[in-house]
Amino acid sequence: MAPDDFAANWNAAQLLAGPQLALAANSPFFFGKSLWAETRIELFTQSTDTRPQELKVQGVRPRVWFGERWITSIFDLFEENVLYFPSLLPEISDEDPVAELAAGRAPPLQELRLHNGTVYRWNRPIYDVVDGTPHLRVENRVLPAGPSVIDVMANAAFYYGVLRALSEDDRPVWTKMTFAAAHDNFLEGARRGAEARMYWPGVGEITADELTLRHLLPMAHEGLQRWGVATEVRERYLGVIEARAKSGINGAAWQTHTVGALEERGLTRKAALSEMLRMYCEHMHSNEPVHTWELI
Repeated sequence: MAPDDFAANWNAAQLLAGPQLALAANSPFFFGKSLWAETRIELFTQSTDTRPQELKVQGVRPRVWFGERWITSIFDLFEENVLYFPSLLPEISDEDPVAELAAGRAPPLQELRLHNGTVYRWNRPIYDVVDGTPHLRVENRVLPAGPSVIDVMANAAFYYGVLRALSEDDRPVWTKMTFAAAHDNFLEGARRGAEARMYWPGVGEITADELTLRHLLPMAHEGLQRWGVATEVRERYLGVIEARAKSGINGAAWQTHTVGALEERGLTRKAALSEMLRMYCEHMHSNEPVHTWELI
């Protein structure tokens, strides 16, 4: 994307992270325990946080980080990287970026890119050079895989559609809410998945399904139309999102329900998880969306 468009796209991706998780959570179990709807969010956060309590109290940032503010430029994020995070891999190159520019070449900025790769943002800013051409992109790392290929495709269509609509809004939604509210939505989506309740400007507190159906899906259709996506393709993939929101069944909900039902039939947690996984793999290979999978 163009440098002038980066901030709007990153802010929109941060805003969308909570609803994304509510719709597509798929990691409710860890070591046999039923935890968050999308447990990998908190698992990765805690497992990589090496700060002692003293540093936490002092406000030292964790390397797995949602962020703390809306931005006006990609430089805001790279500045945070340098200010807040010591180098984990202090490799030094002989590159002279100014000389590269003077020679008419895009500087690789290897040290900046290496350091950026050790700060684990859920929406990571990326500067890269491919075949001599530099570009910027937002690396969206919020969602897990699955449950089926069509679910993944539907998630992508929803994300790119809503992102386009949000980022091109004349009065962006993020200008009407605090960054802390977006972070709260992110954690709420990870904890409760389809049962999440979120804050949205002009609406107040709203359930994730109502937010999706009343507000975000129309944006997704509009955004994909701007991308030039054919009507039948939009309707196919966003139809999956609509049906999933109406049913309240995402991957996490299906897994949790199935394990609970199997345990009610007398299976141990270990046996129930094993049988659930067998059923999950069978359904996954059918490539039917998760909201259509049988509930036992």
